[in-house]
Amino acid sequence: MSEAKTLVESDPEGPPTPPPAEEEKPDLSHVWVVAAEIEVVPKIAKVADYRGSFKATEGQRIDALEVYCKGCRRPYDEVTGEDCSAKIDNRHLIGGDQSTRAKRKIPVPPKNARVVPGGRIERRGIEAYVGGVSRPPR
Repeated sequence: MSEAKTLVESDPEGPPTPPPAEEEKPDLSHVWVVAAEIEVVPKIAKVADYRGSFKATEGQRIDALEVYCKGCRRPYDEVTGEDCSAKIDNRHLIGGDQSTRAKRKIPVPPKNARVVPGGRIERRGIEAYVGGVSRPPR
């Protein structure tokens, strides 16, 4: 008898499944930046002030003031070897979880104070312009 299987006698397991592909893990490493102090001539200082950048000369020594992560803004020596917390969850940069943060407290007026309603302020249209709402005071 032949060992070949016919269409009717196929494997009950079906076709072989390929091995699972490895999922790419997100890059949680820090992006290190250096806050530096560079001595420049007045001409380069003027360009740096105007453009916000300048070119340093070759061989110029640069003093590093601080080394920190660009994402989580934490110092190198505190978080070296750890994952960047800003890439995991950046709520610490915006003051914590906004849904659980305490609301602003409305100040309570003194006991002898009276609330006097003011008039309606027109913020749009010609009345607002003439009234000085949309233009700076002179």
